[in-house]
Amino acid sequence: MDIWRINIRNQTLKLEPVPETWQRLGGRGLLARILLDEVDAKCDPLGPKNKLIFAPGLLVGHMLSSNDRISVGGKSPLTGGIKESNAGGRTGYHMAFMGIHALIIEDQPKEDGYWILHLSLQGAKWEKADNVVGLGVYETAPKLLEKYGDKVAIALIGPGGEMKMKSAGIQNLDKDKVPARIAARGGLGAVMGSKGLKAIVFDQAGGQKPPIVEPEAFKAAQKDYTKAVMEHPQSITYRDYGTAAIAQMCQAFGALPTRNFSTGNFEHVDDISGESLRDFTLTRGKPSDPSHACMAGCTIKCSNIFGGEDGKIIVSPLEYETISLMGTNLGIPSLDVIARLNWEVNDLGLDSIEIGAALGVAADAKLMEWGDGQRALELLGEIRKGTELGRTLGDGSVATGRKLGIERVPAVKGQAMSGYEPRAIKGTGLTYASSPQGADHTAGLTIRAKVNHLDPNAQKDASLNAQLNMAGYDTIGACIFAGFGYAATPDAVVKRLLSARYGWNDLPDNILQELGKQTIKMEREFNRRAGFTKADDRLPKWMTKEMLPPHNAVFDVPEEVIDTIFDGIE
Repeated sequence: MDIWRINIRNQTLKLEPVPETWQRLGGRGLLARILLDEVDAKCDPLGPKNKLIFAPGLLVGHMLSSNDRISVGGKSPLTGGIKESNAGGRTGYHMAFMGIHALIIEDQPKEDGYWILHLSLQGAKWEKADNVVGLGVYETAPKLLEKYGDKVAIALIGPGGEMKMKSAGIQNLDKDKVPARIAARGGLGAVMGSKGLKAIVFDQAGGQKPPIVEPEAFKAAQKDYTKAVMEHPQSITYRDYGTAAIAQMCQAFGALPTRNFSTGNFEHVDDISGESLRDFTLTRGKPSDPSHACMAGCTIKCSNIFGGEDGKIIVSPLEYETISLMGTNLGIPSLDVIARLNWEVNDLGLDSIEIGAALGVAADAKLMEWGDGQRALELLGEIRKGTELGRTLGDGSVATGRKLGIERVPAVKGQAMSGYEPRAIKGTGLTYASSPQGADHTAGLTIRAKVNHLDPNAQKDASLNAQLNMAGYDTIGACIFAGFGYAATPDAVVKRLLSARYGWNDLPDNILQELGKQTIKMEREFNRRAGFTKADDRLPKWMTKEMLPPHNAVFDVPEEVIDTIFDGIE
């Protein structure tokens, strides 16, 4: 494995050996180490000193179920701090076969314009992207596949990234070659746009599967892990209902973000729940599919393909986060409407969580009526056209609230909250507040923790444990649902897999949490250098005062708990 370093200004590729301190890190942990070592934390996120980094997790490349994710990182233009965003699809797997431990993209182009960067074992090729500039990802990807062949992986941006909107993500091809897997959060698509890159093509022709030091031991550990995943009841639930299964669970907790986080229940939740989504896809038939794998080899298949009554695909996937932020949060009770909003946001290459939150703020400012899907589509049209309003919405919820004079903006560190109301699930609120990543459920969701979610004094251990585990999963390249398998194998299967893969025989049994501790410690240090203080680790003041129906809860986790949650790891 090597470090592949791209200089955008000179259009050069340099292969370097992996530094010793980077060798036992991948994914999110490796991003943190590289950013801490090489990036000035006070730099302009869209300037030449920021770096865009792609890093597969430590276990990527072996078709281990739910463990082939790609992490993308840099300094976030949305939060001003460190950002890791990860996705499924083909990118991480192809990078592993090419022997890329990390791809580091530096500097900026000498002149305006966009390029396609083609990477292969023969090196780097640069080609003008004039024929795809301005196009959405759904039109761009087929053109690139036609040119470079359908066996490549592609990471690309949409018009939102080209316009350097702060909610722009980076799309990746799924196993069906659809650009549907987005590293969505934090505006990293804008960073890619600032580097003058429309797309990166990873051509693994001639590559090979990463070597395994102890194949039999790896095979045995993989068998135990896969068995645990497949037999776990939550895997079965997500295979049948996808992430949308969470909708009814959040409704029961009074934690379903509704009408710009003004209440925790939605009266039409039955119409857009996981159960309804499954019924829709089964009734409409192929190509609709309630169980679809975003990565080859995944046994859970929590993704889906949502088609219309005309038998044509509307979008894939339709996930809970979009159903909540672009559905219940906007008062929209129709899966068809939400799916069409989802397609538009995907095609623009934007984060549906951030844009859904921004539209909720716009609705509070009377720019649309609750439940008006047509008006929501029109506002997305403003983004596509790049109007003043569109650019404000494209920069996310905080920018929208500032422009429109709205206080109720559900965000921390500049990033919108995902689909779990922190006043009703206070452990997740503690994660939103304290995570270096900003408000992000993937940094440490506590909805399944065995605690009273409304008790402000019972959340510290749940949030800390979830955050350490998730930072560990993100470092090995595991989907959050891989945790079902890892949690059900008490014989330290992560240690067994890593030891067999790399020959590391000195790992502790709790290696997952140790990786999490290392990662979060580095992320917090980067943010400290960027100027973050305890004052940034706070939920909006209105959430500490405004009661959330149906439980009339406020966010009241003590500030002392927020400020000391990581004391044990630093």
